[in-house]
Amino acid sequence: MTADENLPATAPESAELPTIALLGTGNMNGAILAGLTRPGAGPAEPVRVTARSEASAERLRALPRTAAAALETDPGANRAAVDGAGIVVVGTKPAMVPGVLADIADALAPGAVVISIAAGVETATMAASLPAHARIVRAMPNTPATIGLGVTGIAAGRGADAEAMALARAVFESVGSVLEVDEALIPAIGAASGSGPAHVYLLIERMIEATERVGLDADAAADLVIENFRGAVEMVRADREAGPAELRRRVTSPNGTTERSIAVLEEAGLAELFTRSLEANIARSRELAREAADPADPADPVGPAGPAAPAQR
Repeated sequence: MTADENLPATAPESAELPTIALLGTGNMNGAILAGLTRPGAGPAEPVRVTARSEASAERLRALPRTAAAALETDPGANRAAVDGAGIVVVGTKPAMVPGVLADIADALAPGAVVISIAAGVETATMAASLPAHARIVRAMPNTPATIGLGVTGIAAGRGADAEAMALARAVFESVGSVLEVDEALIPAIGAASGSGPAHVYLLIERMIEATERVGLDADAAADLVIENFRGAVEMVRADREAGPAELRRRVTSPNGTTERSIAVLEEAGLAELFTRSLEANIARSRELAREAADPADPADPVGPAGPAAPAQR
């Protein structure tokens, strides 16, 4: 896993990027597009993107090195986008991925790397809709990719050789760091990282509320808590050897105020609560996998009007 604070200016030399098509321009594909179109990064050719509406496509065309098409005005936009593309990133809702893949299957270039960023869509489900020559990768990014601080787990599917994985890594390194894992671990990465920012936001939200309840006004409480999270995270990053447990101990004087408040959280079973939370997330990912593999309605709702919705967690 790369963890360099400063993103690379260009993709790794070992994975020079070919033409890329992004199907759907929700939050995650939008973040990937931003990373790929930074000066000095991404492929030489414009990144091809598809959006649901013409209004969205028009906004995207104003971005550097971006060629956008709207399914609203061009039902064949997805197929046109993947024609000749070496990498295809599918960023639609999970239930829509099989239909989108079936739609583009015979338009794919031989050996194209097809990446899904949808929660719960397994590579076996993708393979069922794609030709044998496609190289399949499953990815689980997270929303901090929007500011270049994402963490993405990637897993190889059918046909994904070393070159395909290097290309997938290069795509996601444009917006943060990458961890390559077996596909069986992707749901766990989705729980801890893909959904992780929401858990952190909830902690911040609840701590702000509690700080207000003990007397600070809303602005002061928000400033105090947000900067505390920022400072604490930076200290953990700066001292990985010590780790969060040791850093916590350094703040927690015996029989002091911190010890008393930490005890309340520990007595509430915080560790068990987090474990249950992640297990519930993984269970839902498995449900989504079953739904994507065996959709209730075989008629794909995207069809010619294919959506550009953000990948859901």
